[in-house]
Amino acid sequence: MRVSALLIAFMSASIALSAGSVAQATDGFEWKDTPGDHLDLLYDGQPALRYMYKALDESSPEARAATFKPYHHVWSPDGKTLLTNGAGAKLYPHHHGVFYGFNKCTYGGGKEADVWHCTFGCYQQNEKLLEQHADADGASHKAAIDWHGKDGKAFAHEQREMAVKRGTNGTVEGWQIDFRSHLEPADQGDVHLDGDPQHAGFHFRAAQEIADQKPPQTYYLRTTGKGVLGGTINWDPKSPDSENSKKAVNRPWNAMSTVVGGKRYTILYIDHPDNPKPARYSEREYGRFGSYFVADVTKDKPLDVKYRLWVQPGEMTVKQCEDMRDQFVNAK
Repeated sequence: MRVSALLIAFMSASIALSAGSVAQATDGFEWKDTPGDHLDLLYDGQPALRYMYKALDESSPEARAATFKPYHHVWSPDGKTLLTNGAGAKLYPHHHGVFYGFNKCTYGGGKEADVWHCTFGCYQQNEKLLEQHADADGASHKAAIDWHGKDGKAFAHEQREMAVKRGTNGTVEGWQIDFRSHLEPADQGDVHLDGDPQHAGFHFRAAQEIADQKPPQTYYLRTTGKGVLGGTINWDPKSPDSENSKKAVNRPWNAMSTVVGGKRYTILYIDHPDNPKPARYSEREYGRFGSYFVADVTKDKPLDVKYRLWVQPGEMTVKQCEDMRDQFVNAK
């Protein structure tokens, strides 16, 4: 009897230890890959980020639109609400979550490519998952992405990295998401990147439902304060010296406050001062915002950019945005 009791106690302790080990394994961040399709980042078992990297699928226009450029989805900090737009949306379906591209690329003695809309055979494609890291404090991954022209050939090679941490803004928990990109020409020539604020650069596109909200529930928070619902300020290439255009150049940060799934969230966008300037900003009431720049990329002078996104439930103040911007700029 005593032996049996000891055996049962030992087995119970072993089961408890195993259960504790499994629970510990799901604490913090964890990557889960669905090979050839997407890479999920989980936080305490709940979705945080998803890298969509399926190879270009030319079997139908819909399949092509869903796969012509890699991008990242972002969930709310509680893991319950998908905040970003995916392929197949009713309005501007080429806006995919957190994405990066330019509609006016020139290279190879005058060849042109659009890796924003990805028209006329152009596209971006994940070539390889290079690195993944995850622990209790944060996670990151790096991918090799090629930019392809109208002839299907790669004209630029990119390494794109996303790093995620759980942070707090006072008592509010949120995601700190750092985007980094390193871009080089595919050959010894140069690549010229250009466009306009609505069709080039680094952007965040929120969920499709925002475009359907009547009246609009989205506003932008700027260094000058809180904007009106549905109000936007954009750099206008036709009127670059207008007051609105001047307000939309070289902003240190910009924040969008919007409602998804019946709950308000704020997404703060921070442009690092080391990125090319001038940075010209775009704001749209349907939930897309970001900035673009003009740059020449060569083998001797590759293009490196870095941005930070902060995602949290509720609203933010100008002071909170400025403090986060200072943290990003002064980080070692």
